[in-house]
Amino acid sequence: MSIQAEIADQKESLGIHEYAFLSTSDLIFSQGVRNLCEMNSCGQYGKTWACPPGVGTFEECRDRILQYEHLFVFTTLHELEDSYDFKGMTKGKERHCSLCPGIVDLFRKEYENLFVLSAEGCNRCKTCTYPDAPCRFPETLYPSIESYCVEVNRLATTAGIHYINGANTVTYFGCILF
Repeated sequence: MSIQAEIADQKESLGIHEYAFLSTSDLIFSQGVRNLCEMNSCGQYGKTWACPPGVGTFEECRDRILQYEHLFVFTTLHELEDSYDFKGMTKGKERHCSLCPGIVDLFRKEYENLFVLSAEGCNRCKTCTYPDAPCRFPETLYPSIESYCVEVNRLATTAGIHYINGANTVTYFGCILF
């Protein structure tokens, strides 16, 4: 069974809301996204191997992605009590991150060399080793999509999937490059 057929067959059990297969050449990279990271609005800049500057320069990130030919982008959708439900957003992100390994495992059956990007950086360890020592779990370090200078809203448009899924919801994105 091809990876496309497996995803279609297991979409619901994997927790995937929407997905698409693209070519990495379809991606739009933006220095502006990196600039937003440098403004540190999420508080992770310079604190983790999954975010800048730990992931590398704009050029290094773009070049790493373009080493791969294909991209699988997927979303998970999470209900919120209201648009200010930050606890619900956090739970949604945790749920999204907990679903990623199962999706990645499907791809590992067919492809050896994968690169995974996910939502809003890494919080696996209570204290990250950055920048003093290598990552403790490099095989499951999934940097944020934005840290690699990809405009997620434009990625969604290119993929034909929804960036926003209605009031009182939050949508998280993941990408598997192969």
